[in-house]
Amino acid sequence: MDNKITQLFNIKFPIIQGGMIWCSGWKLASAVSNAGGLGLIGSGSMYPEVLLEHIQKCKKATNKPFGVNLPMLYPDIDKHINTIISEGVKVVFISAGNPKIWTQKLKDNGITVVHVVSNAKFAKKAEDAGVDAVVAEGFEAGGHNGREETTTLCLIPLVKQAVGIPVIAAGGIGTGRAMLAAMALGADGVQIGSRFAASDESSANINFKNQIISSVEGDTKLMLKQLTPVRLLKNKFFDAVQAAENNCASTEELTKLLGRGRAKNGMFEGDLDEGELEIGQVAALIRKIIPAKEIIDEIVAEYRQARMELIKFEM
Repeated sequence: MDNKITQLFNIKFPIIQGGMIWCSGWKLASAVSNAGGLGLIGSGSMYPEVLLEHIQKCKKATNKPFGVNLPMLYPDIDKHINTIISEGVKVVFISAGNPKIWTQKLKDNGITVVHVVSNAKFAKKAEDAGVDAVVAEGFEAGGHNGREETTTLCLIPLVKQAVGIPVIAAGGIGTGRAMLAAMALGADGVQIGSRFAASDESSANINFKNQIISSVEGDTKLMLKQLTPVRLLKNKFFDAVQAAENNCASTEELTKLLGRGRAKNGMFEGDLDEGELEIGQVAALIRKIIPAKEIIDEIVAEYRQARMELIKFEM
């Protein structure tokens, strides 16, 4: 699988693990990288000293390329960037902000920069800012999402048409067949979050992992659109948000209801009632908790099988 993405990151397969808060620590990132993909440490839930620890442990656990996912809304982003640079991290995925602010500084320090976008307009702005690739994330994705609610099926061709840099598809991708479909639409690689959230190496709480693999179609929904859209598994907290939105709650009321630490409580500490359980629609297809390497091996094998089936069909 030699293409623009494998060459850009010097990896075996064009598969990137999502940098999910509370799920993507050094164990998961190093396991994905060792298996031939690109592992990402999710720094959005980490204090600066915690990120330093995870980067150093990841460097000991793998000699393969890995990166850091960096939400630009993080309050101490300058400290994170200094840590990333001083520790010699070679890949950074940035999201939730203006890519112009930090891209040049990162690139001046020899770092490959990728920006996550939810529409073609932002993809073009990211390209103009000098990023090396973009992640086009469809509305099926877990966690924070685009307001346009554009599906991956529609988004990938739109972004591919808008930019000349490599495009990585995300949102609703958790199988080899989905990977093949994304590539057929013009993607050069895929980013997968939910499937890895339920891996052995994920730092997510086992309660959350079990909730993922027991979920069915329709168990997730995009909520909190007045604040910032986020896809959640349905639970007691979800019901409270939905009731508040149905009653036309103000932004202030929703902010108070959300409070602080909901995502940590749900995904990291395992509070399935009051926690915020961020996961994508593809959770309905996930039925087992297995090592990251097995996930990648399954995806690659299914991708190759599906591709061969299509070639035979064409003949």
